[in-house]
Amino acid sequence: MKWSPEPGKFFRERELVAGNRMPMPDIRDKMPPRAFLPRDIAGKIPFEPNAVSEVFRVPLDTAMGKAVASTVAECERAPSQGETKRCATSAEDIVDFAVEMLGSDIVVHSTASTAGSGADIRLGNVTGVHGGKVTRPVSCHQSLFPYLVYYCHSVPKARVYEADITAADSGQKINHGVAICHLDTSDWSPAHGAFIALGGKPGKIEVCHWIFEGDMTWTVAD
Repeated sequence: MKWSPEPGKFFRERELVAGNRMPMPDIRDKMPPRAFLPRDIAGKIPFEPNAVSEVFRVPLDTAMGKAVASTVAECERAPSQGETKRCATSAEDIVDFAVEMLGSDIVVHSTASTAGSGADIRLGNVTGVHGGKVTRPVSCHQSLFPYLVYYCHSVPKARVYEADITAADSGQKINHGVAICHLDTSDWSPAHGAFIALGGKPGKIEVCHWIFEGDMTWTVAD
């Protein structure tokens, strides 16, 4: 059978309207509990597999060791067209990158909870950040590492939305979600899960997704 992403992981922008019923993917954070290192300590550990393996006693042939190598490789990968990226090894690194990309008047958006995960939900009020204008937000996603590391990137041509999430049948508000819609997918792989789920080809459709637990998106303050 052909692999397909779980229902609701990717969706089209036209689905972000009040009253729409849609599946919510499992947005729960499945990473093991970790914390940031203090910035002065993180800065002393070379960001490369052998050094991390030695400091944290993580053999490179274990699952975590392979995750370390994969995270470092992703951080060192050349940015996609129009993308600016940085792997943040401290909370200060995240804020510094967001300020560098967006200026000092910024706000962070994240989905309020995991309520509704893996079930059908109905959208309540939907609001486009900056009135739904095309922006260049900074999104930060957790990476698997012995300590907390975020892959942050400035996303070209995107719209960010906030939406009340209600129970599909009762209409009771259960969550407040944040979604980002990538308007330019021309540099994405044709094998990306979004195209498997939605159809279409790179550059032909926009792709939206929820901001999962533990992840965040920064924008210029409204």
